[in-house]
Amino acid sequence: MYLKKSLTPTVVGAGPGRLELSSGRKMALVFGGAIVVAGIVLSTIVFPFWNLIREDVYEDVVILSNDGEVCYVETSDSIPKTIEDCMLLPGDSATIKFGEGLAWARIIDAGN
Repeated sequence: MYLKKSLTPTVVGAGPGRLELSSGRKMALVFGGAIVVAGIVLSTIVFPFWNLIREDVYEDVVILSNDGEVCYVETSDSIPKTIEDCMLLPGDSATIKFGEGLAWARIIDAGN
């Protein structure tokens, strides 16, 4: 004869509406919380959030080419920039805005 094992957890010493954790579960909860806190602290020290926010750079440039409403310009950081939805012609001047180190830009003022 086999005894059936109950799948419902039995809690010893818990009153109605209360759940008492065993010491092993308490330790696991404390250990998991410590890991989460350590991860948050290390992530803010090693990789600060403000590194995700790039500084905007404004620059006056000359359009080098226009290939189907996509313009290409050269900027002072030597990274060619791509400008989508651009109606300017090669040789036109414009003021663009781009994130530091990024390869795409947006036209702020079409100076011609």
